[in-house]
Amino acid sequence: MDYTQERVATLHDYGGADPDAPTGRAAVVVPVTDREYAGLAPERVFSELERVDPASVVVALRAPAERVPDFREWLAEFDVPLTLLWCDGPRVEALLADAGLAGERGKGRDVWLALGVAARHDYVVVHDADTTTYEARDVRKLLFPLAAGFDVSKGYYARVENDRLYGRLFRLFYEPLVAALGDAHDHDVVDFLGAFRYALAGECALTGAVARRMRVQRRWGLEVGTLGEAFRLVGADGVAQVDLGRYEHDHRAVSGPTGLSEMSEGVGAALFRAVEDAGVDVDYGALAERYREAADRFVRAYGADAAFNGLDYDADGERDQTDAYADAIAPPGPDTRLPAWADADLDPAAVADAAAADVAETVDGAAASAAVAEDSSRSPGDGDA
Repeated sequence: MDYTQERVATLHDYGGADPDAPTGRAAVVVPVTDREYAGLAPERVFSELERVDPASVVVALRAPAERVPDFREWLAEFDVPLTLLWCDGPRVEALLADAGLAGERGKGRDVWLALGVAARHDYVVVHDADTTTYEARDVRKLLFPLAAGFDVSKGYYARVENDRLYGRLFRLFYEPLVAALGDAHDHDVVDFLGAFRYALAGECALTGAVARRMRVQRRWGLEVGTLGEAFRLVGADGVAQVDLGRYEHDHRAVSGPTGLSEMSEGVGAALFRAVEDAGVDVDYGALAERYREAADRFVRAYGADAAFNGLDYDADGERDQTDAYADAIAPPGPDTRLPAWADADLDPAAVADAAAADVAETVDGAAASAAVAEDSSRSPGDGDA
């Protein structure tokens, strides 16, 4: 526990912090995928949201059509003012295509769609649904800085589970990469990005005004891209970070599809996009070598921290990960970010209506299929009694 301040205002939890916050003026955005259906972590999240009493909960769902009725039925069990925004429906896809916004699908696109619907409220909270330690007060903690005059708040927490340090992409890629950038560039944006104690946390809150003006990464890198937009829109003095304690999340493999190595490419691209937006001219060849040197320092430091606490630590395995992440150090490529809703040629209300119609169509289709199946299973004399 500490009380140190960073370049951004840092709000610490010294034990049971649960501040008053304007939950009744806030929408909560929760991106959900097919794999989270009826899981223990999302069950806890939505049960805790019943105790928050927000103005709205917008669930941004990415799932195949045949799964949507199940999600709708499951989510209806929770006593929250919930909007199910199916992001993959044909009407939603058509609206995006007509607006020239068709493209890669992913968490960022899902959240962007939900922000359009949610940003009519004064405040918007965004968080994932895979946290087994989630509490209702997490929402209040995230909202408190906004009521106190900040424009953006960011959650941070410890990733310690099963006697091991997690948060590997942050510890072994983001932190040493920002440190390496800082060695070469004395710039406010680098200081800002280095001030966050867990920059890859999915938990944040925004004023509705900021949410409407923010450009959004389509896939990986959403969290870092949000920080870059926060710097562009409100600067370091408009941002706070909030201690959410100790979080337990799902864990990913390093390699393979949707693994940490693939994620590092999106995180790196978002980070480099943010620093280039701010005017930093990055020498990517030299940066890769500086990153390796910084990563070695961080592995040594985290190894000492783990030993100090009696935790398991595989230093060689962590160094192997940094070698994999180094491949993500490259120019960010074409800018495929989704535009700010304030600039988009798309009406959020039309998106909400299209998503509702898409959901209704899947539910009606499932009911019709069930009726046909039931009828075909009956013998010819079943209905003649």
